[in-house]
Amino acid sequence: MRVSTVLLLLVLAAIGVFAALNWPAFNQPTTLSLGFTSVTAPIGLVMLGLLVAVSAIFLAYLVTLQTSVLLETRRHARELQAHRALADQAEASRFTELRRFIELELNARTARDAEMHSALLAKMDRMDEALRNALQDSNNTMAAYMGQMEERLEHERRPLPGATTLPRDVH
Repeated sequence: MRVSTVLLLLVLAAIGVFAALNWPAFNQPTTLSLGFTSVTAPIGLVMLGLLVAVSAIFLAYLVTLQTSVLLETRRHARELQAHRALADQAEASRFTELRRFIELELNARTARDAEMHSALLAKMDRMDEALRNALQDSNNTMAAYMGQMEERLEHERRPLPGATTLPRDVH
């Protein structure tokens, strides 16, 4: 229990004990003025009745206040839940949009990579063809030079017409 509830119960118990101890004085009839008339009644019981009536009114007010606070709290909880669900949906849609963006970027990147790969392969094929042609030209040039060299050597070994040949093994 709360401290205020315990304190309220102690005050009510003290009032009850006080009324029980002074019951003969509470029952003592007295002339009471109501403004327009006079009544003979025990003032203690009248005051005790007023205390009970005011306590009942405050209790009813407390119950209605507590009920309205509880209903307001439930309404706020429902609104909060609705806002939370809305925020979750918005975040989920952002995640979906981010995922779609990443997939598009990844697909574009893959397409660019494939395009670059095919361009690189085509360039390598052209370079390979150019290298083969260069090697072929070099081989042809080398073969032509070798043919000219062989022809010169043959020409030098062949005796001139009308010339005498010398033996090769002259020491």
